[in-house]
Amino acid sequence: MKTKRYDQEFKEQIIRECQEVGNAALVARRHGLSKNTVHNWLKASRRNGSVVPLPKNKEQRLKEAERRLEELSRENDRLKRIVAEKELELAILKELRDLANPPVTDKVMVAKRWIGKGYNTNLVLDFVGLAASTFYENISREELPKEKTDKAAGRPKTQFSSTLDGQRIPDEQIKEWLCELICGDGFPYGYKKLTATLVEDYGLVINHKKVYRLCKELEILKPQRVCRPKHPKRLPQRTEITGPDQLWEMDIKYGYIHGEERFFFQLSLIDVFDRCVIDYHLGLTCTAKDACRVLRNALKKRGLKPGMKMPRVRTDNGPQFIANFFEELCHKLGIIHERIPIGTPNLNAHIEAFHSILEDDCYSRHQFNSYAEAYEQISLYMDYYNRRRRHGSLKNMAPEKYYQAVISNSIKPKTFVA
Repeated sequence: MKTKRYDQEFKEQIIRECQEVGNAALVARRHGLSKNTVHNWLKASRRNGSVVPLPKNKEQRLKEAERRLEELSRENDRLKRIVAEKELELAILKELRDLANPPVTDKVMVAKRWIGKGYNTNLVLDFVGLAASTFYENISREELPKEKTDKAAGRPKTQFSSTLDGQRIPDEQIKEWLCELICGDGFPYGYKKLTATLVEDYGLVINHKKVYRLCKELEILKPQRVCRPKHPKRLPQRTEITGPDQLWEMDIKYGYIHGEERFFFQLSLIDVFDRCVIDYHLGLTCTAKDACRVLRNALKKRGLKPGMKMPRVRTDNGPQFIANFFEELCHKLGIIHERIPIGTPNLNAHIEAFHSILEDDCYSRHQFNSYAEAYEQISLYMDYYNRRRRHGSLKNMAPEKYYQAVISNSIKPKTFVA
């Protein structure tokens, strides 16, 4: 029997999900893996710091070991920070517990004391339960009223600059030098290069901000360069959809875990024609790498390889989709990536409709007490949605059943514009 080979990225994703969920059997069931296989990956990760063994070459082995030690050190620092924040939260909550139904002034007093010890302001206010605007408003009331003056705020502008030997050069002389530079070798220079020239040629001790101000007064500032994006934005075009794998849509939905008081993310990829959610990501974080992994998995599940006709992928302007990492993958695979204009979710209507169904059928029906519970319930629902839930626009068939019927030419597909 031919054994399956899984790439390193997939193994690391499985390990990360096991760490987040805390249930290896549940993760294995969702991905169709053997429980023993997942446990072996976890053992290898604990033993070597990764599912991939160290290279045999001595030099490469040392470099890889150093890299893994750096990752462990960063993870250790992150965990220490989390523990310190939890200890701070407990200390603040104990102090507030001793005050029966503390008023705002008492909360402000507690917050001021902990902020004065050097703790992060936003963190302390979050633990105390105060809005930043409320805190600063109470602080401003405690301060004595200041006398109003007609003087402009900030430091006054100097009318001279000094040389390295302490000689004062008036601004008018510096302006003359700037004009001479612009008429000579400095004609293509901006204010930063003009600053470097003044420092080197005339021995001035001068800041680039002052040079900018003087150039602005002389109206010799060079027009600002227009930065063109590496991957130009492509707006969606409404075209006729006649079959599967012509237009895919991606989007992210947030869910809430009541028992842990935190959010989780679900990134889904749907085929507009047959409404199948081909692949999805579920986790406590969601990055451009996760979006790339979902896209690659969807291509693999549909049997699409480089050189074949690729679907168009339509998304909104979320940070995961505008990242160079995602754009470069689309360019490499030959996929046309369309981004809808801001404030037009109707152009991403099919994935938005699916998220509405997901909210009504799954998220609203459960009050998740833990991430493991959310992971299990959503995994069960996604299997139900793709395989058994009847869809009105698919002739009352489940998405996967409709897809198979279209592929086998059992039914005549209905075309539409999207």
